[in-house]
Amino acid sequence: MYPLTLKYSKTSYRLDSDTTVLQKMVRQIRKMDRNADIIIVIGYKAEIVRKELEEEGVTFVVNPFFEVTNSITSLWFARSYLERDNVTIIHGDVVFDDYIMANHITKPTDRPYVLVDSSKVIPGHYNAVIKDGQVLVMSSKLEKSDASYCCVTKLDAVSCRLLKEEIDSMISNMYNQYYEDSLVQMSMFHDFDLFSVDVAGHEWNGVDPVDDLVAAKQIHMKSDY
Repeated sequence: MYPLTLKYSKTSYRLDSDTTVLQKMVRQIRKMDRNADIIIVIGYKAEIVRKELEEEGVTFVVNPFFEVTNSITSLWFARSYLERDNVTIIHGDVVFDDYIMANHITKPTDRPYVLVDSSKVIPGHYNAVIKDGQVLVMSSKLEKSDASYCCVTKLDAVSCRLLKEEIDSMISNMYNQYYEDSLVQMSMFHDFDLFSVDVAGHEWNGVDPVDDLVAAKQIHMKSDY
């Protein structure tokens, strides 16, 4: 995305004259779940993002070390919000169609799962190996995989607290990569069952390369929100 991100974060990319990527996500969630408690971790270009969302009724958490840390640290700063009965963790630079938002992102869950897309397996992206609906491993370094990870994790009350404990442990051991790696650690070493839901056939797109920005705009144009 460089040099587009010199002045703005990816979440501030405009889908139309009145809507940024993150504004769209927040407004979709609010329309489908008016009581949602929306927590946004900010770091890069924090004041711009804060200003864009000042009328949206969200809570901000600051990661002051964003320049030298990754998503596990951002989640660690917001770890108190993992003490809930239901939590959805979403990357802020992704656009989802209304179906995914209504049927998965804003719906409560009684088990931990990630959204995946078996129609989008892109080498070098964060992909998953899945067997009988359960995630065996997720990584950006897999030679073979079954689906692409859609940047959404759904947690029930028990798994929320287990994840909080795991990221506490990993941070204390100076781990500084993706928070999703903590889910993999839990699955591989702590008998944690992480399930998957395949959204193949529905639309979602990150906004990383420029081509993705075009696809995200197209999804937005079809949305009611």
